[in-house]
Amino acid sequence: MNKSRHVKHQNQVRIIGGTHRGRKLHFSDADGLRPTPDSVRERLFNWLGQDLTGQAVLDLFAGSGALGLEAASRGARSTVLVERNRQTVQAIRENIRQLGVEQVEVVGADGLLYLKQNASRFDTVFLDPPFNWQQWPELWAVLQGRLNEQAMVYLEAGVLPQLPEWLEVYREGKAGKSRFVLAVYQPEAEV
Repeated sequence: MNKSRHVKHQNQVRIIGGTHRGRKLHFSDADGLRPTPDSVRERLFNWLGQDLTGQAVLDLFAGSGALGLEAASRGARSTVLVERNRQTVQAIRENIRQLGVEQVEVVGADGLLYLKQNASRFDTVFLDPPFNWQQWPELWAVLQGRLNEQAMVYLEAGVLPQLPEWLEVYREGKAGKSRFVLAVYQPEAEV
């Protein structure tokens, strides 16, 4: 019994900024789930400018929900977290309930399918799929029409895919096995 309680405590991350700074998020075990480490999230939100007030945010492969909930804590007007694992979706919903963040919506669906079926546009998009996910060309084809001008797109992967011409690298880094890049949408670069 103590061992399972100990494991549960390992499945948590904390919000590092904004109105819910320091609050812990709990998440379930799921294959391929590896939350973005605190140090990487801190760097990312430094790059984004800490305050996301008024922004529409999409966390397309939400996992623990840490990126999207961090954005909500920092003032995002609306945040959509898309996650296909049912158990993980339940954990995200519980975190949302505990935080009382009403501007956050959780969608239990495949990320790519969500993009294809939803015409909303976003100011900031987080893309942190499982490392073995390879549908980047299909994602780029749909994502382009879901971005507001000058939208920021964060991408984290074991091996970064080739970015489309309409995404210009703003910042990049690495931590452990993860590579990450923050890019800005340049609609004038569209082909």
